[in-house]
Amino acid sequence: MNKPQRIVIVGGGSAGWLSAAIIAADHQRGGVQVTVIESPDVAPIGVGEGTWPSMRDTLRRIGVRESDFLTACDAAFKQGSRFDGWVDGGPGDSYYHPFVLPQGFGETDLVAHWQSRHGEVPFADLVSFQPHLCAQGKAPKQASTPQFAAVANYGYHLDAGKFGAFLKTHCVEKLGVRFIADHVDGVRSDAAGDIASLSTREHGELAGDLFIDCTGVRSLLLGQHFGVPLVKQKHVLFNDTALAVQLPYPDADSPIASQTTATAQRAGWIWDIGLPTRRGVGHVYSSAHCSDADAETALRAYIDATSGGVDVRQPRKISFTPGYRERFWQRNCVAVGLSSGFIEPLEASALALVEMAAIAISDDLPADRATMDIIARRFNDSFTYRWERVIEFLKLHYVLSRRNDSDFWRDHREAASIPERLRELLQLWRHRAPSRSDFPRTGEVFPAASYQYILYGMRFDGAATLRGSDSADLADQYFREAATLTRRMLPALPDNRSLLAHIARHGLPSI
Repeated sequence: MNKPQRIVIVGGGSAGWLSAAIIAADHQRGGVQVTVIESPDVAPIGVGEGTWPSMRDTLRRIGVRESDFLTACDAAFKQGSRFDGWVDGGPGDSYYHPFVLPQGFGETDLVAHWQSRHGEVPFADLVSFQPHLCAQGKAPKQASTPQFAAVANYGYHLDAGKFGAFLKTHCVEKLGVRFIADHVDGVRSDAAGDIASLSTREHGELAGDLFIDCTGVRSLLLGQHFGVPLVKQKHVLFNDTALAVQLPYPDADSPIASQTTATAQRAGWIWDIGLPTRRGVGHVYSSAHCSDADAETALRAYIDATSGGVDVRQPRKISFTPGYRERFWQRNCVAVGLSSGFIEPLEASALALVEMAAIAISDDLPADRATMDIIARRFNDSFTYRWERVIEFLKLHYVLSRRNDSDFWRDHREAASIPERLRELLQLWRHRAPSRSDFPRTGEVFPAASYQYILYGMRFDGAATLRGSDSADLADQYFREAATLTRRMLPALPDNRSLLAHIARHGLPSI
C-alpha cells in the first residue's frame, strides 16, 4: 500500500468532525479523501464544553473564522479554572488556575520569593493578572483585537452539540469531507489483519486505508474489533458518574463567567460553565462513595444557591469507566476521543487530547504501510505518556486536599492510590518548586506552571529553597509587572457579555 489516500472516520461528534477537519485541511490538496460515517441512531454525548487555548490555533488551522465559531457554537471565552472548597471547605477556600504563565516564569524562582516575602497573598493573584480579570468577569480581548489574537490567553466554553454540527458543516462544505449517514454492522479484515472495509446497512462495503475510531466509549474498532483493552484507573481517580443539566440565566444580561468553576462536594465536585445563552452545570462523583440520590440532592442545592430559583429539569445521568486504551493505534486503526479513553472532566483535558491526537495523525500521516507501523509505535508511546501525565495532574488536586468530611477525600490521600511518579515529584517539591526539568518532553500536556498554580493554590506545605542566583529584586519586579498589568487591563477590557454581543453584531477584525 502506498500513502493512505482513503481515511475513514467512524463516528461524528466533536472528536470525529474535529479529526476530519484537521486532516482534510492539511491534506485535501494531496489527493487524500476523508470520509466520516456517522450513525443516525447514535446521539453524541453532548458534554465536554471546555477547551484549552490550543483550540484557537486548531480553528485557525482548519480555516474557521472565530466570530462565526463563537456565534454558531454559543461559545464564550474561558481564561482558566476556579476551584472552590478544594483545600478544606472553609471560608475563603478558593483559588485560580489561569491560562497565563506567571509573570517572569523561568527567569527566577518566583515561588521561593513568594513564600519568603508575600505568602499572605494567594500565589496566582501575585504572579498573574488573569485571576483578577476572571474575578471581575472581564473578557480576554477588546473588540478591536483581531480574530484569535489575545490580550490575555484564552480558550473557550462551548455547546458541544452545536460545535459538532458546526464542524460537520465546515468539513462538508469547505473541506471536501465525504459524509455518510449510516450504521456500521461489521468489520472485514484482510489476510494480514488490517481493516479492509466496514459493512454498512445502506451503503454496502466501505473500504479504506486508515480507519479512525471515534465511536465513543463503545470503541467499535479498536476496543471491540481489535480487542485492545482499557487500562482502568478507578483505583487512582474514583469518579465514574455525572449528573448534567442546562440552566437558563435569571436575566438576559446576567454576567458570563470568565472561568470554569469547580466546587468541591462530599464525594466529587460540581462544574459550572457559562455560555452566552445558558449555563452547563453538572455533578461528577464516585458511585462507590455516593448514591445517585445524594448526588442529585447536592446538585440541586448548588443550583438553588447560584441560579436565583431557576426551575431544574431532571438531570441527565452519564456513567463512565475512567481509563485509557492499552494501545491507541493498532495496525491501520487509531482511536481518537472517548474511544481512546476518558478519565474525568476536571481541567477539560478531553478535547485537548482530541486535538493532540488528530494533529499528530495529520502531521505524521504514513507514507506507506510499513511506515505506518513505525508511526503507530511512536504514537502509542507519546499518548501513553500523555495519558499518564493527565492522570497525575488530576490526582494532584485530590492528593493535596485537607478535606476530612468523607471517605472520598480521605481515600484519595491513601498512598496506594497515588501513582509512583507523582509520589516522587511531591517529595521533590517539598524542597523546590516544579520546574521544566520535571516535564522533559516536547508537547507536555500540562506545563510546570500549571503544577505550581495547583500546588500553591492548594496551600502545599513544601518550602522552596532560594538559590544564590535567584534575585529578590528581580522577583519583586515581576510581581510589580503583574500588578501593573492588572491595573491597566481591568478598565480597558469589556465584560464577556458585552464583547460577545458586539461580536455577534459586528464580528472581529481579521489579522
